[in-house]
Amino acid sequence: MGIMTIDGQAIEFTDEPNVLSVIRKAGIDIPTLCYHSELSIYGACRLCTVEDDRGKTFASCSEKPRDGMIIYTNTPRLMRYRKLILELLLAAHCRDCTTCIKSGECHLQELAHRMGVHEIRFENVREIQPIDTSSHAIIRDPNKCILCGDCVRMCDNVQNINAIDFAYRGTDAQVIPAFNKKIAETDCVGCGQCRVVCPTGAISIHTNIDEVWEALADKNTKVIAQIAPAVRVAIGDNFGYAKGENVMGKLVGVLHRLGFDEVYDTSYGADLTVVEEYKEFIERFTSGEKMPLFTSCCPAWVKYCENKYPEFVPNLSTCRSPQQMFGAVVREYYKDPEKNEGKKIVSVSIMPCTAKKEEILRPESYTNGKQDVDYVLTTTEIVRMIRKSGIVFDKVEIEAADVPFGIGSGSGVIFGVTGGVTEAVLRRLQQGHNRVDMESIKKSGVRGDDGIKVLTYNYNGREIKAAVVNGLANADKVLQQIKNHEAEYDFVEVMACRRGCIMGGGQPVNAGPRTRKARMKGLYDTDVNTQIKKSNENPMILSLYDTLLKGKEHELLHRNFSGK
Repeated sequence: MGIMTIDGQAIEFTDEPNVLSVIRKAGIDIPTLCYHSELSIYGACRLCTVEDDRGKTFASCSEKPRDGMIIYTNTPRLMRYRKLILELLLAAHCRDCTTCIKSGECHLQELAHRMGVHEIRFENVREIQPIDTSSHAIIRDPNKCILCGDCVRMCDNVQNINAIDFAYRGTDAQVIPAFNKKIAETDCVGCGQCRVVCPTGAISIHTNIDEVWEALADKNTKVIAQIAPAVRVAIGDNFGYAKGENVMGKLVGVLHRLGFDEVYDTSYGADLTVVEEYKEFIERFTSGEKMPLFTSCCPAWVKYCENKYPEFVPNLSTCRSPQQMFGAVVREYYKDPEKNEGKKIVSVSIMPCTAKKEEILRPESYTNGKQDVDYVLTTTEIVRMIRKSGIVFDKVEIEAADVPFGIGSGSGVIFGVTGGVTEAVLRRLQQGHNRVDMESIKKSGVRGDDGIKVLTYNYNGREIKAAVVNGLANADKVLQQIKNHEAEYDFVEVMACRRGCIMGGGQPVNAGPRTRKARMKGLYDTDVNTQIKKSNENPMILSLYDTLLKGKEHELLHRNFSGK
């Protein structure tokens, strides 16, 4: 432990990694553009520069705290320095702020206001670059890039993809894919985590809002929506609700007001996934073939596996993701003329994930050559639609999701957090509802936000060893262990985004540790308050197998990956 003096205030510190953390501990919100606690230290923006008692200046994010340090954070010299940095950044930045997708949420814009930057004394001499719209998940606008490097480090350190990097030097420096390729021509998996850390509009969501507005306005179209579990605990704080609060009832009501004819719950699709994945796991576990079984709910992870570890593609579960199972079932259901009322059916998914926009276009996501889900809207896009409509979120009455696809179990809901798929499958393996046994599953190590969790479960006298992984760099570690015979698993759950879908690439940003914990708690609390805990006991699921799904289980609920 040590003591630093910050602006005349004595602050104790213990294991803080840098001076910046101690400054924030002192209650001072020092500005940064390139610092994220989970990324490597880069020190590029220099906005967090501070001054010591000898007049030395240094970036506080890259300086280790030392006992006895005397730090000043807001001297006139530092104020001028930060303002100059922002001017220089803005001089090389597209300043069409009023039409920027990030306007009002842009961190650079926020800091310019905060530091009093009201004019730019320098001319923008950078050549205008073309906007990259090749990906169905994200859009790259190099003209808004400030070279903070956040996206580069996220793609490299956390996701182990390296789709983008720095090129050229000095005033010619850019962040681009290798050989200036389009992002869709790289190994990008569409996870959107680069967009999450981007402080400007340089990386944004490839939106489908306009197409959905058109469908909603068409009287000859019936528009169906499904809402993923993680959306309900992330959207509320945009409208004044507590972080992590489950606002599913409000959201259903709002979507009905926007014009969606039917609003369903993707937890229902997750229940279908558990039922089918349980069957597949037992078959493989019994035969010992194609083990371990890898989950296939996350399309970014599936693409990563195909790109970097094609030898493991046969190990991927053949089960479609909850989104795609739901899409196939809904499309089949509305083939009935009495159900579709002679109208065209447009199926829309409300997802926390940008990679889902690419998943709906994969050939194996089609049923009999037809696309099951027409559009994916992320949580962020739905927020924009609600605000554009003028609907006052908290004034709308709570409504239940529509039947017959509006009831999901607690197992389906917890799909939104890392470990949720594994816990749902373990519940299915557990016979009965013995409270002690169910509690032991919860405390088996399946919960928590560690990047890699390993647990064992006793099933009929045999030990099942499972790994729960979030973040693709962590997935790489586990795959290397399996490949080198350093570890053996029977079941491996992988989510591309750190902490799972609650922190997906399409979720509202500025989500720190408190928000992450609140979203996780929100889903677990929803599970606690759900009477049906196990997917196979959802009566609506059981009914579906006896009716619409009879003889069509494989056609509607499974797929085969090509490995390409």
